[in-house]
Amino acid sequence: MAARNKYSIVVPTYNERLNIALVVYLIFKHLKDFDFEIIIVDDASPDGTQDVVKQLQQVYGEERILLRPRPMKLGLGTAYFHGLKCASGDFIVIMDADLSHHPKYIPSFIRKQIETGASIVTGTRYVQGGGVHGWSLMRKLTSRGANVLAQTLLWPGVSDLTGSFRLYRKSVLEDLIVCSVSKGYVFQMEMIVRASREGHHIEEVPITFVDRVYGSSKLGGSEIVEYLKGLVYLFFAT
Repeated sequence: MAARNKYSIVVPTYNERLNIALVVYLIFKHLKDFDFEIIIVDDASPDGTQDVVKQLQQVYGEERILLRPRPMKLGLGTAYFHGLKCASGDFIVIMDADLSHHPKYIPSFIRKQIETGASIVTGTRYVQGGGVHGWSLMRKLTSRGANVLAQTLLWPGVSDLTGSFRLYRKSVLEDLIVCSVSKGYVFQMEMIVRASREGHHIEEVPITFVDRVYGSSKLGGSEIVEYLKGLVYLFFAT
């Protein structure tokens, strides 16, 4: 049954030279029984990420690894849209490139979708079997607090509103992206809230989120402010 569908894995990157080769290796290791392509959307990383991706293309083939660079850092939401435009899969997997999203969970997403017919399968840290590794107590409390606040205001019907490791039916993702207006990290939240409001079938798979090993986090004070502004927007707009 898995052979009927093709999966396009969209991976936005910015300064992920130290991580992207291992991410690609793990995807090939864990998805050897599936038809897939990896679409890497790089926002002009100054650290040589694109050079590493080109070397990976020589190893795995340009038809399996597609590099779709952009001229500057333009945000997560537009990165997914950019990758989606060249995706040939029936389903789209979105994931981070910093090893916080382990590719070993992707087969579980696929199996869950096949078993349930879901339009969206999202990884969650906040159910039994899920969790976070490598975060300080303060960051865990901040993340949990942000999720509880979003749950209280928006009632999205999923346990991990701020997660960004998901599988979408391609047609559903195309429709949601057109409707979504948020940028950056708020984009993920708006996508799942709109999907819930529109009645799409959403399933969850427990995952363990692991803090990045190499490189620095892109999350800062400005992203937290944008998150709070996004909550207010979604409360009134959805």
